[in-house]
Amino acid sequence: MILSGSPHTKIVLGALAALIALVAYALYLRNIARGSTKPHAFSWLLWALLTGMAFLAQALQGGGAGGWVTGFSSLACLAIGLAALRVSDKQFHTLDWLFLCGALLAMALWIVARNVTLSVIALTITDVLGYGPTFRKGWERPDEDMVTSFTLNALKYIVAILALESYSLATWLYPASLVIMNGAVSVMLLARRRRFLSARLGPRPPAR
Repeated sequence: MILSGSPHTKIVLGALAALIALVAYALYLRNIARGSTKPHAFSWLLWALLTGMAFLAQALQGGGAGGWVTGFSSLACLAIGLAALRVSDKQFHTLDWLFLCGALLAMALWIVARNVTLSVIALTITDVLGYGPTFRKGWERPDEDMVTSFTLNALKYIVAILALESYSLATWLYPASLVIMNGAVSVMLLARRRRFLSARLGPRPPAR
């Protein structure tokens, strides 16, 4: 399905989505270098793999400019994952390995069944589950992750969906799920930080 919009408009939207991604990841890497952000390495490395597969699916299904940000994000996730290995703990839970198995299953569906749509559904489910470690870490230590980056990443995929040149389950499902998940992480981090701040300040004194 093709939605209205000139090729020029799609290119502008695709470039805008990539620019938002560049800002988001640059800020995130800067905070990692400063030590104020300590992301979960396994999540980011898993996202690099899944996002790379989603980019290939979008390219094969004619996603066009709307897929640019997905390809760029795959490389950025890899860079962040490798950087995170240097600053975060390297103890991965059993669930982390199960998420990796889900990613490999998605690859198998693509290679063996040669069904791009089915593979995208599998990798989207795996990616959503792959947010588990980040949610767990953010819930316990909300100050070690960056709200701005997750918010910008949700925004970039909204723009990227509008930039898609061909709309099918294989092209829009994955970015749509990332709008929801990145937004959910942002809300969770803000809520937990507010609760932590309230706990530190303690109860307010009674009014006189």
